[in-house]
Amino acid sequence: METVSFEDFKKIELKTAKVVEVEEIPGADKLWKLVIDTGAGKKTIVAGIKTAYSQESLLGKNIIVVNNLAPAAIRGVESHGMLLAAKDGGVLSLVTPDKELPPGSVVS
Repeated sequence: METVSFEDFKKIELKTAKVVEVEEIPGADKLWKLVIDTGAGKKTIVAGIKTAYSQESLLGKNIIVVNNLAPAAIRGVESHGMLLAAKDGGVLSLVTPDKELPPGSVVS
């Protein structure tokens, strides 16, 4: 396992966000296009969680995101972050705050 220095880890901006829109991506069986509220505005992220979460279950959900990830084009959609999830075998679980926090709250 490769280690990451504390200085590099501090560069990662983890924040709470609220899912405000969930859209299909044409031809993508595993991907959702999510519009999230980060407290400082809305941004789009692409997440490979379609087999584990329905549109309805994601709408309004509070999640944790890497807020300062460099944009990447995924299936023609520009993604501006990444949500955090844990996976064990076939079980996928989003990392979520256990209390109601406003979008943009810093995760440390």
